[in-house]
Amino acid sequence: MKILVINAGSSSLKYQLIDMPSGQALAKGNCERIGIGGSITHKLQDGRVYKEDCNFPTHTEAFQKLMDVLSTGEYAVIQDVSEIAAVGHRVVQGAEYFNQSVLVTEDVVKTIESISDLAPLHNPAHVLAIRACMKVMSSFTPQVVVFDTAFHQTMPKKAYMFGVPYEYYKKYNIRRYGFHGTSHRYVTARLAKLIGKPIESLKIVSCHLGNGSSITAVNGGKSIDTSMGFTPLDGLLMGTRSGSVDPSVVTYIMEKENLTPAQMSDLLNKQSGYLGISGVTSDDRDLRKAAIEGNERAALAGSMQRYQVKKFVGAYAAAMGGIDALIFTGGIGENSVDLRREVCANMDFLGIDIDEEKNIECNGIEANISADGARVQTWIVPTNEEYLIAEDTMKIVNSL
Repeated sequence: MKILVINAGSSSLKYQLIDMPSGQALAKGNCERIGIGGSITHKLQDGRVYKEDCNFPTHTEAFQKLMDVLSTGEYAVIQDVSEIAAVGHRVVQGAEYFNQSVLVTEDVVKTIESISDLAPLHNPAHVLAIRACMKVMSSFTPQVVVFDTAFHQTMPKKAYMFGVPYEYYKKYNIRRYGFHGTSHRYVTARLAKLIGKPIESLKIVSCHLGNGSSITAVNGGKSIDTSMGFTPLDGLLMGTRSGSVDPSVVTYIMEKENLTPAQMSDLLNKQSGYLGISGVTSDDRDLRKAAIEGNERAALAGSMQRYQVKKFVGAYAAAMGGIDALIFTGGIGENSVDLRREVCANMDFLGIDIDEEKNIECNGIEANISADGARVQTWIVPTNEEYLIAEDTMKIVNSL
């Protein structure tokens, strides 16, 4: 069964065509600059790459080009679009309406659209992509939506409520939603298989660390707390996002700098984090390089990042009453030897202890990096959100 996985942005359409249940990616790519010109980059599993400048006034034209490239010419991987059994869409925000992946219906699309104010940069783009797919593909091709927030709908109220007047939760849906749920769900389930234990018996702290980062406490296969909040701004220091700050810092800066809410949002989301602290970069690799070269502010940003990760790991172990396994995933989590070393240093009181040789040798690959005798298993587990979206889509379609 061939599943097309779509991750749409306001001016982009990222995709993978995945052969299920093997999980083999037949092709992947991105339609970019939608509405302001257009281009497509299409990569095959044999390494060949096709690029073309196009005219994409809307997501519909981008979707049509994608279908053409997949099914015609020398870069085709299918003979006909009808070979695509279903389409799975990543959707950032499902709010309290969706606690699992669902088949696309008109009511589902309208609901996603109705909560766009909770994810104004994402949900409208997801709706555009779903409707473009409806126009271009056969009406008999089922579509499924997989929500970043769904996995976190198992959090108890004490974990997701904020200490603001309760009426704002009722009026405006203000609460902790959490994100990266698809990644946390994939890596924790994968870990349970790797160690041969039922996930229902495990207490896991999952660290998804990249340009955007979040940490989740997973007890018995269910998310009970997570670091991102009402938006993906909350929690850890990230590439350009501040992470958690005292709310009075926000109002104080706004007053001193005479900033509008939109300007303050831009400052916190796009000018802060590693970039704001270091003054030189939002990329973790460049941050580490600058620190090695003596940039004190870059070193400070790195120290803040690692310290905050360590605090969340400890906090979530406390919240669950123990910890059986620690996962590092995401671009930084999978590929930063230094981060894993510093986060796990002096954590033997929790049972966390890693083997430095394994930490170095296994960088970037799926591996158990625990020291011999460690009570807690520490793993690198590369995430694969696209596979999980395809898997959810396959299961829903097969149940029809």
